[in-house]
Amino acid sequence: MKLEDIIGNAIRKYRKQRNYSQEKLALESNLDRSFLSEIERGVKKPTVHTIFAICKTLEIKPSALIHEIETEYEKIEEPNDEQKSPIE
Repeated sequence: MKLEDIIGNAIRKYRKQRNYSQEKLALESNLDRSFLSEIERGVKKPTVHTIFAICKTLEIKPSALIHEIETEYEKIEEPNDEQKSPIE
């Protein structure tokens, strides 16, 4: 799973917890709905400004969202020693 997918899944989770449609979240965050959809699907990468706008609308701290993303990202398997590139 890519980092973009993890970010999108986390945003989608909080949006659905608040019973917001993509349209409502996008409108209240001053974003285009199609852009929000692309973020949720991992197609686009949100800027820090975009993350803060979404978090403000969802009434969550950006640090809480980032912490969740970090926790999920750490679950991605690290390559084992044979797969790591040698340091020259």
